[in-house]
Amino acid sequence: MNKKNILITGASRGIGKATALLFAKKGYHVFLNCRTSVAELEDVKKIIENKYQSTCTIVTGDVGNPDDVTQIFQTIYESCDCLDILVNNAGISHIGLMMDMSNDEWEQIIQTNLSSVFYCSRAAVPAMISRKSGKIINISSMWGTSGASCEVAYSASKSGMNGFTRALAKELAPSNIQVNAIACGVIDTIMNQQLSAEERRSLEEEIPAGRYGTVEEIADMIWNVANAPAYMTGQVIGIDGGIL
Repeated sequence: MNKKNILITGASRGIGKATALLFAKKGYHVFLNCRTSVAELEDVKKIIENKYQSTCTIVTGDVGNPDDVTQIFQTIYESCDCLDILVNNAGISHIGLMMDMSNDEWEQIIQTNLSSVFYCSRAAVPAMISRKSGKIINISSMWGTSGASCEVAYSASKSGMNGFTRALAKELAPSNIQVNAIACGVIDTIMNQQLSAEERRSLEEEIPAGRYGTVEEIADMIWNVANAPAYMTGQVIGIDGGIL
């Protein structure tokens, strides 16, 4: 029996790592991507191979760069005809006043968080259309819905992702390809560990559930969306402890 194949961008840690481990445990062949954290990605590979006795392939590259994405998918298509699932998870943040942002800082966030979703989806979709099957899951944020002060670029990129998700879902529904997004609340990742202890406590107090979400909870949600009925597409699904 042939294994199903999944590409997870930003898989070296956090949500991406947790998702890679879960899908490997479930028997998927996982294509692991990151831009620079290659040593951490190698550690994920070892866990998949040694703990779960499963298979994976490392495909490094900057998914915000279309040339890198072309190379990544060339490697993928050397070992499989089509991805079953694409998880667009790569993302970075920037905390600070909008008026203090440089052009380069703005462009880096948009390239990493939004353009990457376009580049990877564009590369994955033709094979999915040929097979009339596939899932694209975009990892968004509640800030894409409500906006976050001092995170204008991040909020804008995630809002763009939500619009991209809804539009592409309509485009691909006739080909039996589902496109959905998961709008994460405050998750206990390295991205949020840059906050001070006081900022973390203050934010935690605003969450009705009284705590940050875990990366394992988001991985479970990704699994659920990947296995949802085919009629569910074009949705931005919140998982935020009730904060929105």
